[in-house]
Amino acid sequence: MALETLFSQYQRLLVFDTETTGLQCARDEIIEFAAVGLELRGGAVETVLEYDQLAALSPGGFVPDQIQKLTGISTQTLRERGLPKTRICRDIAAMLTESTLLLAYNAHFDLSFLFYTLLRHGDPAILKGRDKLDLLTVYRDRRPYPHKLLNAIGAYGLEGQVQNSHRALDDVWATVAVMKAMDREKEDLLRYVNLFGYNPRYGLSGKPIGSITYRPQFGGTPLYEAAAEQV
Repeated sequence: MALETLFSQYQRLLVFDTETTGLQCARDEIIEFAAVGLELRGGAVETVLEYDQLAALSPGGFVPDQIQKLTGISTQTLRERGLPKTRICRDIAAMLTESTLLLAYNAHFDLSFLFYTLLRHGDPAILKGRDKLDLLTVYRDRRPYPHKLLNAIGAYGLEGQVQNSHRALDDVWATVAVMKAMDREKEDLLRYVNLFGYNPRYGLSGKPIGSITYRPQFGGTPLYEAAAEQV
């Protein structure tokens, strides 16, 4: 059964992605948030929600040229179509059941932006006690460099099925496909929950998330085994 080990512990898997105005979560802001909720029903994995919304900019905010070229999202588009971030924060809170696992590819980045967005426009406490899984950490253990989502799509032969378009919903569906391929390859995803790796050459980018254990990741030995040896 697909994703059996994860569904043995969680009622819902919430895979999400963000597009942002930059890389600094304390300064830049989310301009698009997308999520897909998966649940196990009748022995089959079903999509129970799909969400994709542009987020209105803060007063005086704008989309830098390089971000507009990458995503196709312009300042004018957000002025016309962006939802207030307070509304998006309420929507996110409604997606979380009592037993929801949060998943993303490069989850530290997206979770950091999500935290600051909730801090300013919602309630960051909704993230407290929620387990989290970073599929980039898993992929670093599975394949050699490079490790972008595009590389994972290629490694698992998913071209033509999904795309890494730098739009949030496309990237969420690509992450879902990669996650399922990873689970078929090796049923150890549960062992990466709340365990994030980082490139030891560059260190951890930004502030650590309190509920996460971070370890330098070298490849070869699975990170959960290396982490156990360090305890």
